[in-house]
Amino acid sequence: MPNTDAAFGFRPVQHLDGSPWNGKVNMYYIPSTYGTALFVGDPCVSGGTSGAAGDVVNGIDVEGMSTIAAPVAGSTLRGVIVGFLPLQSNLERLHNPVSTARIALVCDAPDVVFEVQEDGDTSAIQATEVGFNADMITYAAGRTLTGRSLMEIDSSTAVSTAAQFRILGLSKRPGNILGTFAKWLVVINEHEFKTAGGV
Repeated sequence: MPNTDAAFGFRPVQHLDGSPWNGKVNMYYIPSTYGTALFVGDPCVSGGTSGAAGDVVNGIDVEGMSTIAAPVAGSTLRGVIVGFLPLQSNLERLHNPVSTARIALVCDAPDVVFEVQEDGDTSAIQATEVGFNADMITYAAGRTLTGRSLMEIDSSTAVSTAAQFRILGLSKRPGNILGTFAKWLVVINEHEFKTAGGV
């Protein structure tokens, strides 16, 4: 039976040493001037700035709090969005719409392992490509109904040279087999906290 096409972005599952992911995150500021919607499971990059003096989001002082942004092709990543603090004007809003000030919760530890679906658009990732590296697909908006990301790894980019993610192995979930839309365990290779010069 083929794999189901059900992208969910990147989901933290454990650390590289095998210990369970403990749910630890850091808060990042998304200013109201930012024009891209963000979703749970989206990889993100540093926004290159921080909250200014007097900036407050839903009663929380964000002065000096780092911003994040959606990645572009080849980005060195800060981490993965795993949630947002409630939007008081709409408590049911699970994603962050464009031009909306919000605080994102980001799993930014460089040793966290994520589960993600491959796109399988040209050719699926092969058993012999475990241990290879791959990039993510071009950033795309997720589902506004569920708030979940639609990001995947690009199976056609699996290479033995540098790329954004290291493919660690097939996710051991029921019904998951090698082939198109397989779910994989990966770790971020090109991470902002791993670079020698920092951000």
